[in-house]
Amino acid sequence: MFTTIQKWGNSQGLRIPKPMLESVGIRENDRVELIQTADSITIKKAVALPHKTLEQRLVEFYEKPIEDIERCQEKEMDWGKAEGREIW
Repeated sequence: MFTTIQKWGNSQGLRIPKPMLESVGIRENDRVELIQTADSITIKKAVALPHKTLEQRLVEFYEKPIEDIERCQEKEMDWGKAEGREIW
């Protein structure tokens, strides 16, 4: 099958027929991976990223167990005086 690269905003794009996408299990808005070699580009369906809970994300970000992560204070914090046109 042949298609034509066309201007799409500041980029270039191509249309892939729906039956072809369906045959490889790709639907609208699916993430895909583009793999470039010397003379070709391969399009593959991207592996879905596993869902992470907030706790998992915090542990990963702070690089320590959830019990060791400092909690926010429950009292109001003073952020200092206004510097611009903020309304306090």
